[in-house]
Amino acid sequence: MSPHPRFNVFGRIVEVQRQGAQWQSFLIGADGKRAPAGWVVPDFIEVDELAQYLADLFHESAMPHNGEVHRIR
Repeated sequence: MSPHPRFNVFGRIVEVQRQGAQWQSFLIGADGKRAPAGWVVPDFIEVDELAQYLADLFHESAMPHNGEVHRIR
């Protein structure tokens, strides 16, 4: 199991990991494979702030059936 935090972001699974001083973000496919997400998490965001940052970034993706962001590990 990867030690990097994963989040359910309005129905999409996202993994974020620290590489030195920078965050790297990945989308997790249905097959469990990771792909670069193509968006940036600022370096100053702390791990306990990631869920709120992701919610703010993707709030337009929220729907009644997937209206939240939560850490899944």
